[in-house]
Amino acid sequence: MDKSTITIDVHLDANKVPEQLTWDATGSTAESVQKAKAMCLAFWDGADKTALRIDLWTKDMMMDEMADFYYQMMMTMADTFKRATKQEELSADMKKFAKEFFDKFRAIQMKEQQ
Repeated sequence: MDKSTITIDVHLDANKVPEQLTWDATGSTAESVQKAKAMCLAFWDGADKTALRIDLWTKDMMMDEMADFYYQMMMTMADTFKRATKQEELSADMKKFAKEFFDKFRAIQMKEQQ
């Protein structure tokens, strides 16, 4: 059986707040360690029927970047859900919610900037 390893390093400041996230994976085509400003990692515990999650973001992650990040995650989760379940209507509902969420965020930001 083949094996791939993903390594995530969290660089913390003196107050243990993430300053930098880096990751690397065996078999990756990237020539060097990759940087990220945020990450969400989830595992499904089949025995307990619970999701185990790690959500981290660096202190320089901007609010608009977080909204973009969540929008893109929701869209890709909808795609994954559709591939796994063949539930096209539910996937479309998830994407509709993601778009409404993002549009609402942008409207709030525009209002706050006035």
